[in-house]
Amino acid sequence: KKGELKLRPVSFSNDSCYLPPLRCPAVAHLDPWGSDSECYLIHGGRTPNNEISGSLYLLNQDSRGNNRKVTLCCQEKELVGEMPGPRFGHTASVVYSRGKRACVLFGGRCYRPPGERTTETWNCVMDCPPQVFLIDLDFGCCSSHIVPELTDGQSFHVALARDDCIYILGGHNLSSDTRPVRLLRIQVQLLLGGPVLSCDIMDNGLSLTSTITVKSGPGHEYVILGGYQSETQKRLECNNVVLDDTGIHIEPRDPPPWTGEITHSRTWFGGSLGKGSALIGVPTEGRSAQPDAHSFYQVSFQMEGDGSGEEAMQGCSQESTDFEDSAPLEDSEELYFGREPHELEDSSDDGDGDTYNEEDEEDESQTGYWMSCCLGC
Repeated sequence: KKGELKLRPVSFSNDSCYLPPLRCPAVAHLDPWGSDSECYLIHGGRTPNNEISGSLYLLNQDSRGNNRKVTLCCQEKELVGEMPGPRFGHTASVVYSRGKRACVLFGGRCYRPPGERTTETWNCVMDCPPQVFLIDLDFGCCSSHIVPELTDGQSFHVALARDDCIYILGGHNLSSDTRPVRLLRIQVQLLLGGPVLSCDIMDNGLSLTSTITVKSGPGHEYVILGGYQSETQKRLECNNVVLDDTGIHIEPRDPPPWTGEITHSRTWFGGSLGKGSALIGVPTEGRSAQPDAHSFYQVSFQMEGDGSGEEAMQGCSQESTDFEDSAPLEDSEELYFGREPHELEDSSDDGDGDTYNEEDEEDESQTGYWMSCCLGC
């Protein structure tokens, strides 16, 4: 708002389940569908205990408080059938075909099966098999599909969906330690007798991992920025990507004016802020008196019909928490719920509308987001 990023208090409803902090989960946005409201799907990811989750969560907005505090509701979706195993670094996409919809999971990494582990490789990960999983969002039924064109596993790729097609860009193959120039188109037809999947290998792909995808237009128009082109080299280029009736169109575009701190850093991470903007975080790596300090930058791209000019970058510094030896937070995705225009306006010129009133907070004993490990807790 007015070029500044501000934090708002968020709580969870009483009927919410426990949502652990997850690294590298697959996140997909669900538009309103019938009686279902807008929500997000969150699958997999690594937990703080270095375990890999296989759960599917639905996160939606429950209500808004008088003080602009958002209350979220998190529910775990029960899955049956050929379920995808625990994984991270994969993607989740939503396809629409013949009046139906489904969630498509692809890629990722997992731990070795117990029978293949040794003392030295107990915590080693491997590429998940190149299977495509379909999840019926109404009943939670899962099905696994093998597509002949998909021969290698991949992780930290980009997945963009339009109607019944998903475009897979880039990715990293752990067994060969490569980031091949890759572009796949997976088409999912939700027929009455059962789904039919097909895959086309296209020749205008990109070599990238862990990038940030920013929606830059009212249609299926995106900007891809950030990420890595090798283990030790960040990807400083940007691309415009457009999905239309004829397929996918990828064009290079001028990157924003990266600061010296960004270009010389070893790692970076971030996600989309919506409305043509992205947030990028860079560890200070010992150049600050605070060992856990990060610098954050907002990158804004002009959206169609927007009167803003060229790309702009604004920076700020903030103390952050430890991110496991400053490893990159790969494949970050945004969780953005639309707000009404009047809720984003200042209620007064002196900024009182941005002040959080603790008296509006509910009793945590009744509405707190807690998990009991035993009856005596």
